Amino acid sequence: MTTVGPGRGRGSPGDREEGAATVLVCALLAVLLLVGAALGVVAAMVADHRRAQAAADLAALAAATVLQRGEDACGTAARVAADNGARLVACTVEQHDVLVTAEVTGPRWLGQTGDLVGRARAGPEPGPAG
Repeated sequence: MTTVGPGRGRGSPGDREEGAATVLVCALLAVLLLVGAALGVVAAMVADHRRAQAAADLAALAAATVLQRGEDACGTAARVAADNGARLVACTVEQHDVLVTAEVTGPRWLGQTGDLVGRARAGPEPGPAG
């Protein structure tokens, strides 16, 4: 007959802690996975915002260039924005300046639904004051 030593029998306090490390590791892995997914969303949002801003900058520069030649500034801005993966949301001509707003579809992970916007202004350098 085998005898069980102290603290080793059924229901002893030492037995209740078996598997606690497994639960802790699983919980920490879940938190790590969530943090990694959130960082992925943030990185995608930053990249898409940069893409929207670059498209707006290029569209505004192209529009200001053709405006100086008397051509359709906003039509050119729309084409350049589309060529850079963005949609032209707004285009305004103010005297010799062109103001452009371009939009890029943002990531749709973890409930994100917003699109990212870039704004730019381009035109000739102002002359000397006075």
